Amino acid sequence: MSLQTLIMDEIKTAMRAKDTVALEALRAIKSEMLLAATSSGSKEELTEDDEVKLLQRLVKTRKESARIFTEQNRPDLAEPELAQVAVIEKFLPAQLSEEEVEAVVAKIIAETGASGIASMGKVMGLASAQLGGTAEGKTISAIVKKLLV
Repeated sequence: MSLQTLIMDEIKTAMRAKDTVALEALRAIKSEMLLAATSSGSKEELTEDDEVKLLQRLVKTRKESARIFTEQNRPDLAEPELAQVAVIEKFLPAQLSEEEVEAVVAKIIAETGASGIASMGKVMGLASAQLGGTAEGKTISAIVKKLLV
């Protein structure tokens, strides 16, 4: 089942359950998918990789918004953002733990013979491609930096 079909089914379920937080998050996903499909100018559907990147971007923006609201002492605004993150994350592949990401990055460093911070770009590119949607870029970057320094 495609992500678009799955989202539509979840929207119907959320409407029946009168779950406004889930409905808002699902509609945001649907909207972003439509924008991405039409902005490319092609009639092709989004690839699975594009869908994962889109979902990760939505999660990232909501986490950032929640962080800002928390810093401004506005938990009433931060809570719905975090609730939407939980809804969106259901559609992402299972995230790897930091230890698992570290093992993959260490393997890449060993294979490429990278050393020093100058090799960070090369290692980041390979790690991001290999880990795909299973780890956040921020986590990958922190681990690469830690292992190369």
